Amino acid sequence: MQAASRESVSKLSSSFDSVISTLDDASLTAVADELAAVARLLAGEVALRKHLASRADDSAPKKAAVRSLLGSRVSESTLSLIENAVSLRWSKSRDLMAAIQRLARLALVVAAERAGQIENVEDELFRFSRVLESNARLASLLGDPSAAADGRLQLLDRVLAGKTTSQTAGLLAQTVQGADGSNLSIVVADLAELAAARRNESVAHVTAPVALSDAQDARLSAVLSKIYGRKISVQVEVDSSIGGGLVIRLGDEVVDGSIASRLSAAAGEIPR
Repeated sequence: MQAASRESVSKLSSSFDSVISTLDDASLTAVADELAAVARLLAGEVALRKHLASRADDSAPKKAAVRSLLGSRVSESTLSLIENAVSLRWSKSRDLMAAIQRLARLALVVAAERAGQIENVEDELFRFSRVLESNARLASLLGDPSAAADGRLQLLDRVLAGKTTSQTAGLLAQTVQGADGSNLSIVVADLAELAAARRNESVAHVTAPVALSDAQDARLSAVLSKIYGRKISVQVEVDSSIGGGLVIRLGDEVVDGSIASRLSAAAGEIPR
């Protein structure tokens, strides 16, 4: 996203916390469903999306259009969030849709937080993103917007088979239902990042040659948190091909301490 949209997302997130603060769990889940439905509407109605995302000194006409279109279909809380969204500035019309979609996901993340499940949700989302990354066929089937949503949701249910928390299942169902052809493994990984951000954490993606013990995981998290001066959670992927050591990715920064990379670097120094 460009600067204008990033600033608008930040403002929208602040208003989101204010709007949902008085909602009970059932109302919060309803808002999540309504926001997701609005995002899907904007995905299909390009002219409407462009109109609502257009720059205007006076946002009143756009707010009036939103209230006329959605007033009888969604709660006042959802309506307030959408009105706020269309009053902000967006670099691209799709950024408005993405921001509303993000709020829908955030609502379910907050529901997981209230249920004391947010740490489990973050871990389950990360692990499912790895499953999708390693199974391109599954990712394609779940993320194909041209296929019937009901069929994709049934496939998701069979894959999950009740092995995740209900909050994770809900987030994944919302994501699959609103799939737009984007790489689903990346979308789900971003969901894990959203859950981590809600916990005021950054996520370090670690590749290791073998699984880490709980003690090693905790130690690595503590060391990284000290280095970066903020809380860092660790998500570990096992890849025996790196030979030893760890590859750590935190945002755009990659720290590659694997044996494979050191051997590769050494090989480049051998005269031919």
